[in-house]
Amino acid sequence: MSGIFEENSSAASRVWEPITTLAAKVNKGELKAADLVEKSLQLIAEKEDYKAIIAVTAERALERAKAIDEMVAQGKPAGRLAGVPFIAKDNYLVFGAETTAASNILKGFTAPYQATVIEKLEAEGAICVAKANLDAFAHGSSTENSDFFTTKNPYDQTRVAGGSSGGSAASVALDLAPFALGSDTGGSIRLPASFDGVVGYKPTYGLVSRSGVVAMASSTDCMGPLTRTVADAAVVLDVMAGRDELDSTTIERDPAGYVLGDVDLKGKKIGIIKEYMGDGMEPGVRKCIEQAIEALKQAGAEVCEVSLPSISLALAVYYILVPAELSSNLARHDGQRFGYSYPDAKDLAQSYEKSRGLGFGKEAKRRIMIGTYVLSSGYYDAYYKKAQTIRTKLIQEFEAVFQDVELLIGPTAPMVAFKIGENANDPLQMYLADIMTVAANLVGAPAISIPCGLSDGLPVGLQLMAPQKHDRSLLELAKAAEGVLA
Repeated sequence: MSGIFEENSSAASRVWEPITTLAAKVNKGELKAADLVEKSLQLIAEKEDYKAIIAVTAERALERAKAIDEMVAQGKPAGRLAGVPFIAKDNYLVFGAETTAASNILKGFTAPYQATVIEKLEAEGAICVAKANLDAFAHGSSTENSDFFTTKNPYDQTRVAGGSSGGSAASVALDLAPFALGSDTGGSIRLPASFDGVVGYKPTYGLVSRSGVVAMASSTDCMGPLTRTVADAAVVLDVMAGRDELDSTTIERDPAGYVLGDVDLKGKKIGIIKEYMGDGMEPGVRKCIEQAIEALKQAGAEVCEVSLPSISLALAVYYILVPAELSSNLARHDGQRFGYSYPDAKDLAQSYEKSRGLGFGKEAKRRIMIGTYVLSSGYYDAYYKKAQTIRTKLIQEFEAVFQDVELLIGPTAPMVAFKIGENANDPLQMYLADIMTVAANLVGAPAISIPCGLSDGLPVGLQLMAPQKHDRSLLELAKAAEGVLA
């Protein structure tokens, strides 16, 4: 291994105090926001070789830090996240740097406004210091589809950090900032969280606004945090969550909020997803998951096996419905010349063709073609309509099983982080990395990945899922499980 954690494989040491502690100290004047921002920028520079970051927003971040410190000096409250640095996946519209979604077609694009999530975080004093790498347009499970570079796993630089939010997950694992933002369309927060040994949270669909985030598939896209602890994820979610007039799919937040109290696992009914514990799981991953399940039982949880018969079809359904939606969403970019200038291209057709060739990468083109095909005349009923029918059946099966259990658990992924290049030329193998995460997106349920051990020195994630809108109870139980597994 060649990662920063080879001697301390648990990666338990923390550079940053908990988010609430940092913000409280800034508000009391015990810490300077400027010092926190400079510390984050320094760590980003020192660990540049992991390729987690596309761009820094240093100038704007330092200006915001100065303003926060001045507020504190005047005795004014600077917000619940005062001075806390964070990193945004580069599909979030943010001031201070380009927003590229790691694609050439958006190179040179400067956001005219910020994502709702960014505005909410900044209103509470958080400071965006950088934009994280991702698979271009969030299409992928490894960041190898980024048009710029591949992010390296903090535990082993020969392996992927996961995707599509690989840069965000690696940033948190590398302690570049106390938290990062990702997007999860089929596991893109949870998978890299599992691969990098951090916490990754996908909220109930609609709980967090999608406004100002480059769209992938509008019926499954979810915005969420990556953090070191469940408590930190809950604090960030509490700021992000709620209705937004700019996103008509958003829902009301829990009146109790998401800042967590302590709960006991004793008597909690937890279901192990039978279909996730079958063949295809790496032995080391299986061992970690089984040990985690035993630890939950020892803590008093009532654990049983449950079956979701249609879940074996979830990946196929996902790779019909999502390409169909993204083929439509990406149509707005096709032919646009973001960041490219062709002074000699007097022929518009020539300009158009150059834009397409330089703009969309191989994976985007593959998904556009799949999506266009399944929506085309003669194939809509055979593919898209059937996939929607199975999606409805899957939603019904989740609703039925949640009548008997409060929580569903299983592995986040059947494997640990794979080698860079290992699956790059095998799209089907790459898609299989999402086999245990896509179902939560299809049914709109909240889900979280928490670290549950190491397999051959590489992190393994335990996935927990709850019914729609039960985000608070999911986070509370995840926090309890985190304490048991620590």
